[in-house]
Amino acid sequence: MSQRLAFTGKQQLSFEDITNETTLSPTQVRASGICSLMSTGTENIVYNRLFEEGSHWDNWVKYPFHPGYAWIGTITEIGSDVEDLTVGQRVAIRAGHAQEHIVDAEMCIPIPDAISPEQASWFALAKICYSGAMAAEYQLGSKVLIIGGGPIGQMTVRWARSAGAGKIVVVEPLAMRQEFAKQGGAHVVIGKSLEEASGDIIAAFDGENPEIVIDGTGNAAVFQACLKICKTRGSVIILGDTGTPTAQHLSSDVITRRIRIVGAHDGHYPTPPPVKLFCDLVVDGRFNVDDLITHRFDFKDAKQAYDVANEKRGETMGILFTY
Repeated sequence: MSQRLAFTGKQQLSFEDITNETTLSPTQVRASGICSLMSTGTENIVYNRLFEEGSHWDNWVKYPFHPGYAWIGTITEIGSDVEDLTVGQRVAIRAGHAQEHIVDAEMCIPIPDAISPEQASWFALAKICYSGAMAAEYQLGSKVLIIGGGPIGQMTVRWARSAGAGKIVVVEPLAMRQEFAKQGGAHVVIGKSLEEASGDIIAAFDGENPEIVIDGTGNAAVFQACLKICKTRGSVIILGDTGTPTAQHLSSDVITRRIRIVGAHDGHYPTPPPVKLFCDLVVDGRFNVDDLITHRFDFKDAKQAYDVANEKRGETMGILFTY
């Protein structure tokens, strides 16, 4: 019998047996898990209940909560009306950490043969950051400042580079993440906190403030600093979703310098088109996700995986469950 992962309370997890029906409906497929990527930001906010009452997190997280949304599997069975998928085909599915899934065929996104399962596992985080790229409205030559070099920051670097941004600067204190940002296409990486880095940022942009600032940290305290460093009439994109939105405060910069603030969220765009574009860019080398997986855990060792994500966050990038 297959199992799936569930959070049953704060820092509590269990494995639930899945009673999958033996007969598929005509439009369904059954797929067996290869791997799934932990969304370290989202899943650890949920796992540790790092959100305030009344927030959208509070309304969303109900127990049992089934974490995960970046699942790669192999189709083992198809319904009678499914025409565009075949048994043995690898697919990406926005679904939780589990050994098996039965889903409607339209939820399955085929993975090109040229992409490995580990590369493909970044599809969901790449799609989330696609929303940030669309909100940023990159132009050829855009000057982009990205705050944070975690998974969201890394995907954001790669979209900006693929879109033709002229100067991409990343602020990230951790050395490992700095190297990943350079690998992904950042032109300059500043190894300081945002509060300490203002002079370095201006220098990196040849004496100017960046016209696009993307906050990928999920840290409410970063927001005001983003407003301050942004160019007059520039844009601040909030892509890292904090669990404490009431701690994000406006500053006078918004009014006096006409700063545009845009929120970007996973739900703003349907999943398949951005994921197909992501796959195309990975295949032709413009979206480099090689070597971003730093930790691999058997699905049964999920508790250990979340302990690592909590206690050694700075040493992780991609945390992968294998089946």
